[in-house]
Amino acid sequence: MKKHLHLSHLLLIFLSFAAATAVQAQEKIFDTFKDRRVINTQSVEVLKKRQFDLRISHRFGDIAGAQGGWTTFFGLEQAADVLIGGEYGITDQFTVGFARTKGGAQMRQLLNGFGKYRILHQTSDNSVPLSLTAVAMTSMSTMRANADTLALNHFPKFAHRFTHAIELHFARKFKAFSLQLSPIFVWRNIVPHGETNYLFSLALAARIQVAKHFCIILDASLPLESRRISGGRYSPPIGIGFEFETSGHVFQINLTNATGIAATDYIPYTHSNWTRGEFRLGFTISRLFKF
Repeated sequence: MKKHLHLSHLLLIFLSFAAATAVQAQEKIFDTFKDRRVINTQSVEVLKKRQFDLRISHRFGDIAGAQGGWTTFFGLEQAADVLIGGEYGITDQFTVGFARTKGGAQMRQLLNGFGKYRILHQTSDNSVPLSLTAVAMTSMSTMRANADTLALNHFPKFAHRFTHAIELHFARKFKAFSLQLSPIFVWRNIVPHGETNYLFSLALAARIQVAKHFCIILDASLPLESRRISGGRYSPPIGIGFEFETSGHVFQINLTNATGIAATDYIPYTHSNWTRGEFRLGFTISRLFKF
């Protein structure tokens, strides 16, 4: 009887250990990126349930080139775009956000709303090898309608104020390195003459962990119809930056040639070129609250 009891205990311990090992092997991978946005593109991350993220982002003017240099204090006296907004975690998989941006191109005074849903979550045992989120976004220009019928903001119909974007973000974390690929579709209800309403774009983003609370971030985006936007003067938005994490805060400082912050703005309308000194300093302050 004692021997039978002893073997039962061993079997129970073994099964408990096996179950614990299986659970541990399937643990979800977190912090593929520290923030919900890399530099220009959104990241694969979503907020936890009942978390609120208060965000302020700023893009200055050109550091060099014809519009930069000492006369504008290397762009610090100008504002290409400004964002003030917030994001909230409805569930651990679903985040919503709303922000006002100044706008960095022809469409200005933008109200931006989006929903973001996590479809896949990378696990430590590679049963799910990557994370995947989907984003649906709408921007509305609140500019006063222009009497000039040739102006982009003439707005003959109220629907012409709207631009939409659908994004998919595939990402994988490799210890201290994260990589993300993002196909993005943008639809503009009104466009400059000769341009297409629709636009497909591919974005690539990366994060390199340098220290416990410090990392390097990079991203780039290439519209597949770039010859037919911005009058053929399109330049791919490319950004490089640094990310600092403190208690409750994530602070980013970056350099990018994109003037706009929202995807519905910087993807169709970037024509600033790094080689001409048309890049700018930017920063983002993110503060998390729990409700």
